[in-house]
Amino acid sequence: MPLRLAVRALVLDKDRLLLVNAWPEGTSDLWGAPGGGVEAGASLPANLAREVEEETGAAVAVGVPCLVNEFHDPATGWHQVDVFFRCRLLRPPQAGWKDPAGVVTRWRWFARAEFAAIRWKPDRLPAVAWGAEAAAYDPLEPIVR
Repeated sequence: MPLRLAVRALVLDKDRLLLVNAWPEGTSDLWGAPGGGVEAGASLPANLAREVEEETGAAVAVGVPCLVNEFHDPATGWHQVDVFFRCRLLRPPQAGWKDPAGVVTRWRWFARAEFAAIRWKPDRLPAVAWGAEAAAYDPLEPIVR
């Protein structure tokens, strides 16, 4: 199975982090940063700006990379490398926005204190988003459903 490359956005606004749920019809309560698979022929920042807009209706200015995370599923051989970038909000997410691909089912802003009550991936997400870690690398984190 080929390695999949994806990009993810860390977007903070009023000390809240933008997260998405990409599980159809509430099949999982797992939240993550918006983004997705990289299309060849476009830069990583261009891919990320496109993905954030598709998933939330928001527009972002893509900044510097801050986290590289690997997810894998030992049972299937699936392996994805996510490159996370710090992003600045140019246009907020749009209420009632529907992901044209139907992947993201909802988006929401989360304050840091709310992370104690939700499930998210990758494990270092809040530490990197709020600057406790300037940059990080997570090797081979098992996929969670």
